[in-house]
This record gives sequence, C-alpha cells and structure tokens, in this order.
Amino acid sequence: QIDLRRANNCGIMLTKVKMPLPDLMSAILALDDTVLDADQVENLIKFTPTKEEIELLKGYKGDKQDLGECEQFFMELMKLPRVDSKLRVFLFKIQFRSQVSDLKRNLNVVNSSAEEIRGSVKLKRIMQTILSLGNALNQGTARGSAVGFRLDSLLKLSDTRARNNKMTLMHYLSKVLSEKLPELLDFPKDLASLELAAKVQLKSLAEEMQAINKGLEKVEQELTISENDGPVSEIFCKTLKGFLSGAEAEVRALTSLYSNVGRNADALALYFGEDPARCPFEQVVTTLHNFVKLFTRSHEENCKQLDLEKKKAQKEAEPEKAKGESENEKDELSHPIKELDISLQSQPQTASAK
Repeated sequence: QIDLRRANNCGIMLTKVKMPLPDLMSAILALDDTVLDADQVENLIKFTPTKEEIELLKGYKGDKQDLGECEQFFMELMKLPRVDSKLRVFLFKIQFRSQVSDLKRNLNVVNSSAEEIRGSVKLKRIMQTILSLGNALNQGTARGSAVGFRLDSLLKLSDTRARNNKMTLMHYLSKVLSEKLPELLDFPKDLASLELAAKVQLKSLAEEMQAINKGLEKVEQELTISENDGPVSEIFCKTLKGFLSGAEAEVRALTSLYSNVGRNADALALYFGEDPARCPFEQVVTTLHNFVKLFTRSHEENCKQLDLEKKKAQKEAEPEKAKGESENEKDELSHPIKELDISLQSQPQTASAK
C-alpha cells in the first residue's frame, strides 16, 4: 500500500498534467518540451517511485486497472530504466536555453561595463581632477604630493565637509567641473552598463557555469548508459544526441566567454591600481556606481542652489547688496578648507594615472 497522502498528491499532480499515461510516457521518452514544461517535469521527478515503492509493486500480479491512479503511474514509470535520471536530463534540456541565455547576458554585462569604464576618457579626467583637488587641499602636508588614491576614497568626497557644514567635497568637485570642465559632467553616459553590472555577483556566475557543465556531463553519462537499454530508450537516445550536438558547442563558446570575463574583471581592478584579490570586480563597480549616484545628486543640489541664488538676486532691491552677497558666496566656494581630506596616499596606486 502506497502512503495515502503521497498517493493523493500524486493523483493531484497527474490531474494537472491532463493526459493519458501512455501519452505521458511517450512525451517523457521523446523529451518533448512542447507537451511538458519544467514545472511539470519537476513534479514528475518528485513522484518517481522510491526503492520501497518499487519493491512493493514489483510483485503485483493482479489486474493493473484494480490499482489506484498513483500505483498505475508508478507501474508505468518502472518500465523505464533509471527513470529519475531520464527525467532530470529532460529538465536540464528544457531549462538549458534560458540558463545559457541568462548567464551569457550577465557575462556580457561584465565585459561591457569593464570596457566602458576603462575606455571612458571623461572618467579618467575626473579622476585626475579629484587627485589635483586633493593635492591642492593637502598642500604642505604629507598627503600633498600624492600620485594616486584608493578607489574607495571616491565615496569619502560626500563625507568631507567645509567648515560651514553646507558644502561637501563632492559639491565642490561638481562646481569645479561645471565652471572649468563642463564637458565632463555627462560622464555617466559613458558607463551605460554600470547599474546592471553593480547587481552581478561573479561567484553566482561561477556557480551557474558549473551547474551547466555538470548538467551536460550527466546528460552525456545518461546517453551512454541508455544506449544499452534496448528499444525502450531508442527514441530517448536519438532525441538526446540531437540536443547534445548543439548544446556542447554552445557550452564551449560559453566557457570561452566566461574565461574572458574573469580576465577582464581582474584587469579592471588593476586599471585602478587595486589588487583584484582585495578589491574584486563587484567592489569596483559598486564603488563607481555609488560615486555616480552621489555625484549626480550633488550636481543637482548645486544647480538648485544656484537657481535659488539667481532668484534671490533678482528680487534684491539694492544691486550693491546683491553683489556683496554674491562675492561672499563666491569667496566661500573658491577657498575650500584644508580640513577637507580624501585620504590620499603617496604610494603609486592610482585611480587616475593610467
């Protein structure tokens, strides 16, 4: 007697499949993903008979029609050698296309972002500007002649404030660029893939690549064994061979792309003078993504402040008074306080000198 709860759940599953058992078995053997989808095959895997259930039904000599729906289903599955393995191969075949597509898309995002970052002349010039600002602010100190700075110093620009506590170094950078190098302000456009890249975890991509390779190995193993099954697995083997011929070529290309991505990810850290082991790809792109967001926000705040000042100046009845306030504000913004510090370093590790 099959466990009643399991038998009931099996019956519910078969009701959802909505096809006679002979047709279901034909679809399994033909690996027909137009008839069965991934969810249905996953459910079939859950309800393959256990060793105990096989032993229980193996000795049954009566009329199969007297058995319950679940028992009849188990009896049909028992006709297929290694049915669990065959169903898992079927599931891999169904999911293969989307797995490869998803992984390829994420690998291309990594490649694109690395290429965009290293190729952005505007970003490089901004890094050089930050270095110059830092050296000017720290003039006369041990940090005043730095040749580079750590990448994470970019985020400290928003934490470093002037004495009046109103302006950060990020605001000041935006002001300098607006006045001296306005052509650099749209540098985020160079980094179109950055936001997507900041969501990618290389460890996850490695796991996906490994899962695809292992899945393909199991397909190859099952094909080799199934070729000795005889007529029962003939259609299964023929279909699997057709799938494998294309899948193996795709995985070879994917493996090559994956290796290339690993090299590019490491090269990106090295480009900024960082050790890939200490500052991996994820840290580089997340830092840059946050820098872009902070810079954009500071620039918008500067623009709003300037707009308010213009409106205020227009309302002033006394031109001389307005002029005086404007000069005071200009003096405040043009003389950053030496307390501003972005932790510049004198070692030849640089986020700009490349």
